[in-house]
Amino acid sequence: MKKKKSTTTSAGGAASETLISSSSAAISLLGPDLKALIHDHSLFFDRLVELIPARFYLPTADDDKPWYQGLSKAAKASAKIQSRENLKKARRARLDPSTPTSTLDLLKKSVSNDAKSNPSSEESEEEDDEEEEDDMEVEQVFEGKPVPTWREQLTVRAFVVSLVLGFFLSFVVMKLNLTTGIIPSMNVSAGLLGFFFVKTWTTALEKLGILKQPFTRQENTVIQTCVVACSGIAFSGGFGSYILGMTSVVADQQKEGATIPANVKNLSLGWMIGFMFVVSFVGLFSVVPLRKIMIIGYKLTYPSGTATAHLINSFHTPHGAKLAKKQVGVLFKSFGASFFWSFFQWFYTAGDDCGFLNFPSLGLKAYTNSFYFDFSATYVGVGMICPYMVNISLLLGAIISWGILWPCIETKKGIWYPADLSPSSLRGEKGYKVFVPIAMILGDGLCNFIIVVFRSSYDIYKKRKHHDAIIPVVGDRPSSPDTLGVTFDERRRTKLFLRDPIPFWLVAAGYVVLAVISIITVPRIFPQLRFYHIIITYLIAPALAFCNSYGCGLTDWSLASSYGKLAIFIFGAWVGTGNGGIIAGLAACGVMMSIVSTASDLMQDFKTGYLTLASPRSMFVSQVVGTAMGCVIAPSVFWIFYKAFPLGADGSAYPAPYASLYRGIAFIGSEGFSSLPSHCLNFCLGFFLASFMLNALRTFAKYKNWRVYKFIPYAMGMAVPFFVGAYFTIDMCLGSLILFLWERTNRPHADAFAPAVASGLICGDGIWSLPASLLALGKVKPPICMKFLSRVDYAKVNAALSGGS
Repeated sequence: MKKKKSTTTSAGGAASETLISSSSAAISLLGPDLKALIHDHSLFFDRLVELIPARFYLPTADDDKPWYQGLSKAAKASAKIQSRENLKKARRARLDPSTPTSTLDLLKKSVSNDAKSNPSSEESEEEDDEEEEDDMEVEQVFEGKPVPTWREQLTVRAFVVSLVLGFFLSFVVMKLNLTTGIIPSMNVSAGLLGFFFVKTWTTALEKLGILKQPFTRQENTVIQTCVVACSGIAFSGGFGSYILGMTSVVADQQKEGATIPANVKNLSLGWMIGFMFVVSFVGLFSVVPLRKIMIIGYKLTYPSGTATAHLINSFHTPHGAKLAKKQVGVLFKSFGASFFWSFFQWFYTAGDDCGFLNFPSLGLKAYTNSFYFDFSATYVGVGMICPYMVNISLLLGAIISWGILWPCIETKKGIWYPADLSPSSLRGEKGYKVFVPIAMILGDGLCNFIIVVFRSSYDIYKKRKHHDAIIPVVGDRPSSPDTLGVTFDERRRTKLFLRDPIPFWLVAAGYVVLAVISIITVPRIFPQLRFYHIIITYLIAPALAFCNSYGCGLTDWSLASSYGKLAIFIFGAWVGTGNGGIIAGLAACGVMMSIVSTASDLMQDFKTGYLTLASPRSMFVSQVVGTAMGCVIAPSVFWIFYKAFPLGADGSAYPAPYASLYRGIAFIGSEGFSSLPSHCLNFCLGFFLASFMLNALRTFAKYKNWRVYKFIPYAMGMAVPFFVGAYFTIDMCLGSLILFLWERTNRPHADAFAPAVASGLICGDGIWSLPASLLALGKVKPPICMKFLSRVDYAKVNAALSGGS
């Protein structure tokens, strides 16, 4: 065996030697032709590749292709037609000798297209950074930045900017309040302009090398809170509603109650500022102890506060700062266009019913029923901000009232009401125009109140039942059993939110001291109210403030005006018309509205501060400072309007519709339903129930997630034009149409810049009110009157002028 094995081994060795010798001989024979052989093999394989169809070789963007089986029949048919066309083009291109399209050619073309489409390295790095920011939680993006203390968040520059913005936005809010009473949110304008001004300030100081403190999102939140608190007094102060409703101008128009001196209050700047200081701060102290349970415990959403916080957080990221800069540029462009358009219109308003505001764009007959476009940039901008269904609701209410109902009631003159009554008497046609929308507002408010109370009670019951009301505050140990299900954002926000508590003794002492001051001061301003009326108000106010704050956190609805109307009924009936019940009801409405409104506003600000890591103390201080600014600025701005224009008068550019509505509510509360004109109570009951049911239907459909709820109109929106008129609804629907076309053309661009354009349109027209008021006070009149007449009236005027000459 050994011999055999050795023989086999020797044979194998000989064979291998023979193979090696033969291969070396072959290589020696090839010699210099080896490169040519390799080149021939390369060409051979290239030709093989060219034989492979490109669709099997090149990658395709399959992710961009829709799933064919999921398409509709029409889409499938369209896809088949497109596929046939593509095949025809491919065959023609393949048979065209001038355009060779081999697989290699297509591969080279694909590589070159990819190189062209790829952005530069800097842009790609920015996109990668943006994607990383999107993947990270919000607080992880800002984790490397230190959070300033609550004192460092309260800077002088923040309050200076807040003062300037609060002054100008107060003019905007006051104009809206005195025209239609529809006021959109100013949060975007305040946050964007605050960021722009302070960022410009700090950038300039940084270039000079003297910047001591950088601009943070916490300081931005302080500015936002202060500006909104300041400009909010222009609305919650009731200058376009209950305060103006006390005046002799509104009382003389309605006639009823005007002959009793106790039912009329002469306005003066002194007592208005004093009244604002007395009643505007109490609400701030009523809900401060509940901030932990509302924000952290119940985790209430507060949609407006949350949206504002996301806006501020986005400003302070690199990508958000660039977008904010572009948005500010767009805002100032639309602001300038709106301002100069208002200035241009002023030249044509030398007399009554002159100018573009009275242009009968839809005909003279429609103009008499207030259907016309008045070229108002303000309400075009408001229409771009308000949801589509709100604007449609306004237009629908205008058609029902001014297109159908009021013309029918006008035919009943001398049958349902005396024909010789003044047009402004509440016992005549104006009574229907005042009390029917009041009934709709009350029906909508009652439905909202019931919904909010039910949802709040059920939500509190459910959260207490499951014992998950409080989020544990822990350290940086994410594996702790107490932190399971709690995100990094929640842990960090909760920890910092509880770091700076507001002492309970300070809050309680502040509420008691302010209540005592109000009990002493308010009866001196309004003798119709006694001290015990104010005591009762302040005893029930904290409970109502909690209800309103909780409901606002769930639904973003503030029912401050509903509570104010309730106070009008209660105290107006308690005091009686003969003892000044109208003024007593309106004043009690002011006290209640101020407390309830400022309480919900403060809780919204706490939510914003919680999401931006702003201290509750800085939020509270900024709200107090902003409210103090508003208590001086808002009455002063109103006083400028009051001295320059006939506020609340029929035919005025500032009709202040809610002044008549609130005085009408006070009149019903003190006189009873017997004061209504014939059949008016039936109309009121019908529209009250319709408003209640419409709101309930919309809420139920939304709860059931029925798609039809998006097309159910808002009862409150329908009620406003019943008294105001139809003209502004056309402006707002035009704004909706502009936004709709913009979104259809470029949705991302519209989402980014439409709020800025709308805010600029609103602010530009609103700021023009300041120079217009100063011109009116200086008795400077426009040089031209542009008026529109019918053919018959024009012939009469022309004949009179010809005869006189």
